[in-house]
Amino acid sequence: MNMLRVCLTAALLVCYGLLSCSSEHDKREAEDLKNGDSNIEVKRNYTTANSGRPQTVTLRKKVKKTGSKMRPRSDISCTELGGICQPNRFICQGRYLADRCSGAKPRQCCTPAAAWSVLCAGHHNNRVRACDSHGCGAFNSRRGNDLHKAVDLVCDDYSIVNTPFSGSLAGPVSRKDPAGNQYDGVKLLSDAHCVKIFNIRPYRYMGPVAQGEALGYLLPLQERFSGITSHLELQMCDGTDPSPFI
Repeated sequence: MNMLRVCLTAALLVCYGLLSCSSEHDKREAEDLKNGDSNIEVKRNYTTANSGRPQTVTLRKKVKKTGSKMRPRSDISCTELGGICQPNRFICQGRYLADRCSGAKPRQCCTPAAAWSVLCAGHHNNRVRACDSHGCGAFNSRRGNDLHKAVDLVCDDYSIVNTPFSGSLAGPVSRKDPAGNQYDGVKLLSDAHCVKIFNIRPYRYMGPVAQGEALGYLLPLQERFSGITSHLELQMCDGTDPSPFI
């Protein structure tokens, strides 16, 4: 009987030892698994945070926008016109032309004055229309509430109008005054000048023409404006004063 108790006690102790070992083993495995997951999570987070490629910071330098037209490297295009390159703050007896000279933008080509021939055949000079009952023909003379941005040159009805400078005809032009009267003419341009000549009937509207060549004839004004001084109208394409050239 005693022997049986000893055996049972020994068996119970062995079972308890085995259970304790198993519990301790399970506990360690759980801790190891937890620590392993934590390390994996930390490593994963570290990898995720650093897996992206480093962002490239592009420094964009502000570039000042300039015109598409390049400045010439020499003054040849000016001197070929008989002009001289100088700062436009200086007085020019003729007219300044932009983009003809090298250097800074204020340095422009001063072209000579009185370079045009007489427009109206039979006249010895280009005479500006004086004031009459219908107004004055000088540049910037008052026209109602506006200023006359052209010059009227005295010419006889139906008389021949000659080309003031060599160039090319660039098509018909027309304009209307505040009263609704329409004036027709032609555009003439060259490397140095661009003008619109109104109140004439040109022989043609396109093609090259030489200085002094017959351009057309003057349209009569007396039928619409009784007592007006017959004239053609000379207007620079850029609205500047053509007086220095006539």
